[in-house]
Amino acid sequence: MIEKRSHVRMPGVPPADVGTMPLLVPPIDAHRLPNGPYTVASALLHHLVPAAMERSEPLVAAHDIEIRAAAPDLRDRVPARRVSLSDGLTDDERILVPAPRRTLRIANGLAEFVRAAARPGGAVVVCNAAAADPTDTELLTVLMRRVPAETLAITVYADGPAHPADERDAAELWPVVDRCMREGFLHAVAELGERGMGRTAEGSTPWWRFAQRVATALGGLGRTEEARALWERVRRASQDPAVHAAVAYGTAMLDARHPDPARRDLGRARAWLNQAIAISSVLPDPVERAFKLGFDRNGLALVEVRLGRRDRALRLVESALALAGDLGERHPVHRMVLLANRAQLLAEAGRAQEALADYAAAIRMDPAFPDYYLDRGNLWFRLGRHAEALADYEAASAAGPPLPEAYYNRAELRLATGDDEGALADLGQVIELDPSYLNAYINRAGLLAGAGRDEEARADVTAGLLLAPGNPHLLAVLGQLETSARRFAAAEEAFGLALKAAPELAAAWANRGVLRFETGDPEGAVADLSRALELEPQADGYANRAVALRALGRTTEAEQDEKRANANR
Repeated sequence: MIEKRSHVRMPGVPPADVGTMPLLVPPIDAHRLPNGPYTVASALLHHLVPAAMERSEPLVAAHDIEIRAAAPDLRDRVPARRVSLSDGLTDDERILVPAPRRTLRIANGLAEFVRAAARPGGAVVVCNAAAADPTDTELLTVLMRRVPAETLAITVYADGPAHPADERDAAELWPVVDRCMREGFLHAVAELGERGMGRTAEGSTPWWRFAQRVATALGGLGRTEEARALWERVRRASQDPAVHAAVAYGTAMLDARHPDPARRDLGRARAWLNQAIAISSVLPDPVERAFKLGFDRNGLALVEVRLGRRDRALRLVESALALAGDLGERHPVHRMVLLANRAQLLAEAGRAQEALADYAAAIRMDPAFPDYYLDRGNLWFRLGRHAEALADYEAASAAGPPLPEAYYNRAELRLATGDDEGALADLGQVIELDPSYLNAYINRAGLLAGAGRDEEARADVTAGLLLAPGNPHLLAVLGQLETSARRFAAAEEAFGLALKAAPELAAAWANRGVLRFETGDPEGAVADLSRALELEPQADGYANRAVALRALGRTTEAEQDEKRANANR
């Protein structure tokens, strides 16, 4: 799990002599008690940041978000350069929960900082890795993958000194849980929040605050049934209408956002949201009523989108925005989210200029929030405004820790503008940041195969199929590679599997047409290429079919295809 080249993982407690490289810091006890998430990161940063500040303040400034998140004790030394709208808001106004993947972004940013700040030749020893918080486990994996061992040799031991039980009371646990929720350290929220619940009276306001965060964290981690059980427990413990509205919304989102689309129950989600709306609409406080009712209607809009009823979704979002007019200066994040959601729905309805105006308004509210740059960049891209799309993708990258999606989208843009080498570089960056990013392997494998770099393409196909066995796009590339290697039986098998899984995949039909021509079956080639052209007309498809038609003596048809090929280039 945590092992690469001269980085090693050992099962026991570190001996006195761990190697020839000098220790960068004293051995680090990674146990998540008492210091919680990023215990290892904090120890490294407390050593590296002061020296880096002396040598290169811009290096530290470029990683302000990651450093401040992982080592809050360094916040007085590392000013916040990129400040989010949520940072200065009250608890009830911070409605956005960071996605679980945010910790991977932080880990990548920290790895880039360590790679630049550490002097080569240092060693780090970590013990108690089996009891580390998942943030540190993830960070160690990223460090070993992205920081050369000659720069930082890492030795990790599963065991280490024992720690006493966590005796903190609810008042001591609350600020820790709250900070972990704001930062997106969801495993810690689930563990410590449950501990806090056990140290408060069930049904009390402090208990509810812990429970709400634990259930939200469990849902974000995909632990859906645990979250559902906790929401049910809250329903049984509380008679507060606002709590019941929040619980109904939270339960609905477990169905509407289930990570497995096949297990989403949109009808049940609608029922829970209707209950949330019914309760929110009679809350006595007008500001709370306007906020919660708008929040719930926005949730119902998600259900309508997933049911394909975008007109209804748009009306719900617009009604929520109208309610937000009663909030004064309160709940700016709520308004920002509604504007961005309306922008997405307007864009899908073909109302691009209105969508762009809403995206611009949302971005002005929080220029440090990267998601809406990506969404607006995608709209610019669809409109053929490539310079604007590029600017937004790069703004998304600059807004926070490394963001694989920004590089992936820029790769798509570069492909569209004929910059294949730039696209390959961006896709390589995506995979370096996130080796589980399947679409990056698919696209890079196809590009490499098209460039005749078959060995590299095969490596990407192999890596991608390990992530998604039977993926039809990768199988189509594999068939192309096997055809090039003249392993025709293997190519036929790969194309057959691809088309069985995805009968509408034009690339598989087109490349199998090439295979059939190569194996002396021009009629089969024409049939396959014709199906590919029905699905996705392309110049190469027409050109290839023209060759097969000429081989059959169908000269007039071949000439027509050659004209089509030239017209589509």
